[in-house]
Formats: sequence, C-alpha cells, structure tokens
Amino acid sequence: ADPLPLPRLCCSDMGGEQSLALPPGKGPHCVGCADVMVGHTKQGLFFRLFYPCLPQDGAERPLWIPRYEYCSGLADFSGHSRRWCAPLLSIALGSCRVPVSWKGPFKPCSSGYPLVIFSHGLGAFRTVYSSVCMEVASWGFVVAALEHRDRSAAVTYFCTAEAGQEQWIRYQSVPQGQKEFYFRNNQAHQRAAECTRALQLFRDISSGKFILNVLPQGFNLSVLKDSIDLGKVAVMGHSFGGVTAVLALVKEPGFRCAVALDAWMFPLENVLYPEVVKPVLFINTEKFQTPESVAKMKRLSSRNSQTKIITILGSVHQSQTDFPFLTGKLINCVLRARGTLDPYKCMDITSRGALAFLQRHLDVREEFAQWDSLLEGIGDSVVPEALFCLSKL
Repeated sequence: ADPLPLPRLCCSDMGGEQSLALPPGKGPHCVGCADVMVGHTKQGLFFRLFYPCLPQDGAERPLWIPRYEYCSGLADFSGHSRRWCAPLLSIALGSCRVPVSWKGPFKPCSSGYPLVIFSHGLGAFRTVYSSVCMEVASWGFVVAALEHRDRSAAVTYFCTAEAGQEQWIRYQSVPQGQKEFYFRNNQAHQRAAECTRALQLFRDISSGKFILNVLPQGFNLSVLKDSIDLGKVAVMGHSFGGVTAVLALVKEPGFRCAVALDAWMFPLENVLYPEVVKPVLFINTEKFQTPESVAKMKRLSSRNSQTKIITILGSVHQSQTDFPFLTGKLINCVLRARGTLDPYKCMDITSRGALAFLQRHLDVREEFAQWDSLLEGIGDSVVPEALFCLSKL
C-alpha cells in the first residue's frame, strides 16, 4: 500500500460545506510564506518557505492547493479518473487558504533563525504539511518545504528559460518488472540530494550571492542574508520524507539532527544504518508502522542514546499531514485521514515534540524544554517506542 493513501472521494461529496481549518501557529511570531523556484531545469529547487514575518493588516492568504494541476495530480495518485475527480477536488478544496501572510515582510533576526528543510511524503507536495511548518516557523524557525522532482510528488513543475514555459513532472508508480526497493531507494537518494542542495542554497544566500527566484513576482531571497544561523540546521519529513531526512543526515554534515514523522523505512539500504550517527526523533502514528520498520528505528536508537522513538496513540498515517483538518461532508469519504485522537491535539504533540528535540540538538535558547517529557514518550496520548514493542517488555 502507498505510504500516503489519499482520500477516497465519491460523487455525493458535491455540495455541503468543505474547508480546511488549519490551526494558525501558536508561537510568538507571525508567519509569512512564499514560493521559491531556483534554476530553469529539473536540477533546480522548488519549495514553499515559511518564516517569521512582521504583522500585516489585511494580509493575503495563499491557497492550500496552489494550482488546478495539483487536483489532477491527486486524482492520478489516488487512482481515480482525472476527468471527474480533479474538478471535484477543486470544488471541495480549491478555495481553502492557509492562515499565513503571503509574501509578508520578513522579520530580520541579527542572531539568525535556525533552519529546517522539510521533505514531503509519497503523492504529496509542498503545501500538504502547512500546519506543522507554520507552527515551527511561529516559534522562530525558517522552514523550507521542498517539492521533490523525483516523481514522488503528486505533481510538480519547473520553468524553462524559454519565456518561463512550464514543464510538469507527474507522479510515477513503480514501473512493471522493477523491484520496488531499487526504484524507491533511487528516489530516496535523489530526494536527500535535493535537501542538501537546499541547504547549499541558504549558504549561498548567506554569503551574499544573488539567487534569482524565477517565479513571477518572486519573493526576494536576499532579505534572508543576515538572518539565518547556518550552524543550527535540521532536516525533517513525513513518511517517504521521514526516511529522506534520515538519509540526508548521512549525506550532509551541515544537518545536525533529523525529525522523522512516521518514517517509511523500507527504501533505506541496510549498509547505511551504521553511518547514521546523529540524533533522530521518530514520531510514529499508532496505525502505520510495521515491526520491520520499527526494528530499523531501534537499530539507530541502540547506537545513539539521543535518538528517540515515540508513538502518538489514536493517530493514523495521515494525522501528521493537513488532511485531518478537512471539514464538512467530504470528511465522510476521508475517514482514513483521521484517527480517534483530535487532529489539533495530534498536531500539538507532533510540533511540541519536534521543537523540544530541535532545541536540544540545535542549541536553541527558547522555552521548548517544557515539552522534553514528550521525547521520553511521557504524556497524554503518547507512549515510548512502538506499541508492539511494549508487549515484549
């Protein structure tokens, strides 16, 4: 089964009120947001940037589904006909907006904000984790949510140099006759390389190099120049993005730690496990993980006492995406997107655990240590390790 199953939609969802009620960030900073595309080839980068910004009255809020093509991509990935499913998704979700200030004025920081590179899951794209990215940014981080070009995104694109023409890259299933491990492992390495290139991009910006954002009326990256602390960088991701984060930790010395949300450990080759020497926080959901996957996580935690594994009770794989915040009739066909735990509570546990871990390993001077108990699996709706490990204690 795909690690990020999509909502199964039916025609009866038409009509009724559907919306996204994403929780705004709870931290002390207002959050700004902008899309960044660098380069005119597939080897460039594309990400949504979340950052602390100055308050702005009447700020524009960006769309959650940035373009109609993403509805088509979601239809393809979910195995439904693009002809009826894409318009349905567009009606249901096309007007949903993210509670951030679109291209809001960046709030400078002389001491430098820590940086998080975020990697999405299979069949997702750069906006699907807006809730967790907003929350982390509201506490004083710059977060770059990548849109991967390894054909694991529902769909993505780049702009060629010829008059800004768009080249679309569609999701690809495992080709017939190919072993899934080799196909996904190759993608994992491409994704980790994109995470590394993203960090290098921020290094270039910080060194004063001019980096052009090729998108029309693109956000000016030079405003970040003196406000990012490149000594405090982490990598984070969900599902396929979780294992991407672990692999990026091996590939790029600049990443000091990783936060892996319900990591899909399958695509990582065994020979690399001894090379994961830096701390990883695995935040698992109750319903997704397999004993094989958890055994791989435990192999890492047994080598490093700072690597932690916790499980959020009452959660499902999609609990760490924005999908559980769907409301209205649509939710009846999206039942698999919600566990029994309230999605706002699940997001709180996920983000607070991540912030406590980032404070510890990036030497951030904030108040996040108040959530340290979560890292030991202590608290309401959270347990240490994984459920099927507990029975053996």
